[in-house]
Amino acid sequence: MVKSVSFWSFPGELNIEQRMDMAKAAGYEGIELTLEGEGEITPASSAADMAQYKDMAAEKGLQLLTFATGLAWDTPALSPDPAVAAEGIAIVRKCLELAGALGAKTTLCVPGSVTDDYSYDQAYEDCIKTFKMLGPEAKDAGVVIGLENVWNKFLLSPLEFAQAIDEIDEEFVGAYFDVGNCIINGYSDQWIRILGKRISAVHFKDFKVVGWAGTIDNFCDLLEGSVPWDRTMAAFREIGYDGAVTAEMMPPYAYFPERLLEATSRSMDAILSL
Repeated sequence: MVKSVSFWSFPGELNIEQRMDMAKAAGYEGIELTLEGEGEITPASSAADMAQYKDMAAEKGLQLLTFATGLAWDTPALSPDPAVAAEGIAIVRKCLELAGALGAKTTLCVPGSVTDDYSYDQAYEDCIKTFKMLGPEAKDAGVVIGLENVWNKFLLSPLEFAQAIDEIDEEFVGAYFDVGNCIINGYSDQWIRILGKRISAVHFKDFKVVGWAGTIDNFCDLLEGSVPWDRTMAAFREIGYDGAVTAEMMPPYAYFPERLLEATSRSMDAILSL
């Protein structure tokens, strides 16, 4: 597996090269760049613009196996508003374009959320239709669209997640599995075994279960939470997963942020040795 770290695990004022340098110094093998509303990589960026970051990473000995964006939370590809959905689909296409230019294998996609005015069954129907449409474009780009299990009131179980991917039935649409996100109502090793080869990329986070309650404040440093890391790693090895495992630690420490990167790197070494 390739030990990687998310762009979001660094202080916001740092540029891409500074983040790469910090990642390398902390012992990571890769970094996950992101599409942002403002900054160095935005919807206005072109495939040609990515050459500098691809070359920069190669020079520093870092891999760019995954790509991500948080823009889909505000403009998802699945929405009851056709204009919002169209913008969300455009974001997915931009991610495919830029990820392909970077040489990434997977781009993260938060497909959308079930809301009081967007029913679960309609979101599911739209999900199958939308990503079946985008699948051939992902294949052309050589980049898997990795649908992520997130707190969006949608695709809430591993069985349903696997079923949706199977119904989409596109080689380049899979799962971007977040280990920590499923802990509030499930078990990471069970998700991994059920999703199996559908998993294209992985986020490492930890989550501390306290009774039946859980909020975003329950996310914690690796090895401090409730993720059963021994069973999790056994499941990954059982399905033969050997791609990127990317630490998504947010927000970075307010003081001495390099300490979070260093501690996370050492914890990942311990986890990956299981």
